[in-house]
Amino acid sequence: MEAVILILGLLVVAFMALGVYATVKVVGAARRGVDRTITQARRTVEDTTLRAKSYGQLGVGGELAQLRLSLRTSMRATQDALRTGVAEDASLSESLGLFDRLSVHGLELDAELKALEREPDKATVASRLPGLKKRTEQITGSADALRWAARDRARKFADDELSALNAQIDVEAGALRHWTTGPGEPTAAQGPEQQGPVAPGEWGGEPDAPEAITARDPRQSTAYPWQKAARPETTN
Repeated sequence: MEAVILILGLLVVAFMALGVYATVKVVGAARRGVDRTITQARRTVEDTTLRAKSYGQLGVGGELAQLRLSLRTSMRATQDALRTGVAEDASLSESLGLFDRLSVHGLELDAELKALEREPDKATVASRLPGLKKRTEQITGSADALRWAARDRARKFADDELSALNAQIDVEAGALRHWTTGPGEPTAAQGPEQQGPVAPGEWGGEPDAPEAITARDPRQSTAYPWQKAARPETTN
């Protein structure tokens, strides 16, 4: 009896621990989902603000917003392309590692551009714009190169696979249109009267000796999906 009580107690403790673990996992997943939603919303708002500034604001502020928008757009597109492609092509892992290193420079530049948007000394900011544009072009150029190289690689594999598939289909189509005939059988272009005399024992002629004809067992006949079931015989 004591052993049964001990086992029941252990089961209760185990179920409670499992419930706590499941609750923690659910709460953690929900929290991560909320964090992703907040991050995505903040990113959307910031991108919309930058787009509005780049088109509606003149001078240094508009140019800084345009640089930030160009940088963020290029880096995000490359990140999505590489992370999606590496799941199907493991060789992109090295490219993804290079992009991660490039992202460090991109984040530093984005932070610097963001800080300069609030800088009151617009003349000094204007003097630094050529260098900022050059750095932005270097980073976005490298990101674009990685992204397009990954896309070209995926397209090359897709084209090669399609070519191989087309070749296999051509072979199969040719095989479906080709058939062989047995000895003495007429071909599709030649009837029986063009085959010459039929030797005894072959199709259409008299057999050398009579053979017993055995009725086919209907239970052993090949059934096809389009055949109807045979009706049972009835006796009066």
